[in-house]
Amino acid sequence: MTGLTLERPFGGHPTWMRKLTFLFAMILTSTTAPALAAVGPVPEPDPAPAPAPDAVETADPLEDREALVRGFERTEERQEDAAAKRRAAAAVPPHLQAIAQCESGGDPTAIGGGGQFRGKYQFTYATWAAVGGSGDPAQAPEAEQDRRAVTLYETSGPGQWPVCSQ
Repeated sequence: MTGLTLERPFGGHPTWMRKLTFLFAMILTSTTAPALAAVGPVPEPDPAPAPAPDAVETADPLEDREALVRGFERTEERQEDAAAKRRAAAAVPPHLQAIAQCESGGDPTAIGGGGQFRGKYQFTYATWAAVGGSGDPAQAPEAEQDRRAVTLYETSGPGQWPVCSQ
């Protein structure tokens, strides 16, 4: 029978296993006992102070409801604004779609003319700034490039794209 007994607490495990376990037990007791003794008794946490009677907030259910309604209204406004922007982006006129396809293959990150012409509609930096853009047109979101191209077409006509607007 190989059960554990007092004479053989490790039930027939090799000697090295018994020595390793003994060594491990010695290390644990020698390092944690002094550490626990150095800490001393654990103090009891202080109870949380009770709020002063005049500091207790009284919630006005009507104010909470009004704030909630205002939050919903702002969310609806944001959703409507986002939907309007999506509709405007989706509503790129066919003539501008053709110009974009001709100029850049429809790629909003396209760079041509040795870096002079940038983005889906191959804006120059000056033209981009003139229609309200800032930064690099090729790094602007496609929807913004579409909006700026519509603005440019409406204010200056197709001449801004002399080859692709024919």
